[in-house]
Amino acid sequence: MQRTKSLKSLLLVAGMAAAGACSAQTVLKLGYSLPPTSHYGVGAQAFADDIAKRSGGRYRIEQYPANALGGEREMVEAAQLGTLDLVITSTGPVGNFVPETLITDIPFLFRDYDHAHRVLDGPIGQEILDKCAPKGLICLAWSENGFRHLTNNKRAVSTPEDLKGLKVRTMENQVHMTAFRTMGAAPTPMAFPELFGALQQGTVDGEENPIPVITSAKFAQVQKYLSLTGHVYSPALVIMSASVWNKLSDADRKMFKQAALVSAAATRAKVAEVETSGIKELQAQGMQVTANIDKSKFQSALAPAYAEYAKKFGQANIDRIRNYK
Repeated sequence: MQRTKSLKSLLLVAGMAAAGACSAQTVLKLGYSLPPTSHYGVGAQAFADDIAKRSGGRYRIEQYPANALGGEREMVEAAQLGTLDLVITSTGPVGNFVPETLITDIPFLFRDYDHAHRVLDGPIGQEILDKCAPKGLICLAWSENGFRHLTNNKRAVSTPEDLKGLKVRTMENQVHMTAFRTMGAAPTPMAFPELFGALQQGTVDGEENPIPVITSAKFAQVQKYLSLTGHVYSPALVIMSASVWNKLSDADRKMFKQAALVSAAATRAKVAEVETSGIKELQAQGMQVTANIDKSKFQSALAPAYAEYAKKFGQANIDRIRNYK
């Protein structure tokens, strides 16, 4: 009888401990704009897995992919307000909240992926990340979209002159809009969730995005021409709401930063994989690809825009990135 009571007591204690463990788990919501199979989805899952492992299950990441919580600007704003815990986003809309991030969107600023990674993973990148906190956003790490290319339904584009008159959807990003306006296109800012329908209906002629976004968003269904302009390197950011960050211990803050770096590495690896296979995939789906682009012509056409960027960001800051070894 005594052994039965002891056993019941042990089971009760074990049950209470389990209930306590469950109640101690913190669930954080993570939003992003692309499907779970995309490079963002790969990065989000890597983040979720890593933080669960590092925290021993104290934290669980609940994912909301494919604009389930709104477009990127809405999600960044929600993180700033504290109604969303985490977001993986392109830098485009972040510039509306942290203007210093917009310097990374200058066309032809980065030579290649290696150059971009060295800049963003080094002191320059950290200086930009540090500008986020005063705006209620904790930018944990630089992630990636890739080099942006142009698609449209009107004609093959191989020179700046081919852009004349094209209505091109851009992010709500003044740096991108200035560039396309300078080259004679009609930049049309639009939230990403609206883009597929706008291309389908002819509201805009084209758009510009990295190959991994073009493939995951299935733009080959509504776009005919792809031009490999590589006009902008598009980073992404892993962002936490300051309202969450401010409640964390120093040890947990370090843990989340480490998980964000793991997420970024997984995203970059997926981008590299899709860069290799994505163009062939888009061709197989019927897109006509223009690969031989004289980028120097585009850079020359952008001279007036570069003058504006120098006034906005400072020529020394631009040169520091452009010449970084």
